[in-house]
Amino acid sequence: MKKILIINGPNLNMLGKREPMVYGQDTLDEIIKETEKKVAGRVELQWFQSNIEGEIVTKIQEAHGSDIDALVINPGGYSHTSVAIHDALKILDVPIVEVHLSQIYARESFRHTLLTAKAASSIMSGFGKHSYYLAVSALLDQKE
Repeated sequence: MKKILIINGPNLNMLGKREPMVYGQDTLDEIIKETEKKVAGRVELQWFQSNIEGEIVTKIQEAHGSDIDALVINPGGYSHTSVAIHDALKILDVPIVEVHLSQIYARESFRHTLLTAKAASSIMSGFGKHSYYLAVSALLDQKE
């Protein structure tokens, strides 16, 4: 069975409370449960969330050389600013999908620059809570 690490950045622990018109009503825990249910038996998902950039960098570094087959990351606001997360992602030799719940190009112009996405294999944006499931499904369907 494949193993995918899913990293969530700042403020994603506040889903359901923070701008529900943009990010939806579901909490991160609810999104995790729904995603896990949809992929049960197909893949092992490991979830991590931190509001601290250094903890996210460390988690990515720990993934290097581990038994994960892919990484899904929602860097939150760090996607627009974090050279450190970008550089950490560059050390991985597995597929990386950057996820955004909202359609970032329909939002404020400062959100249009994605530093971290430059280190990703692909981007999933604008599908709300389904973005995680779609990213995992795409990774599972990729031919090796």
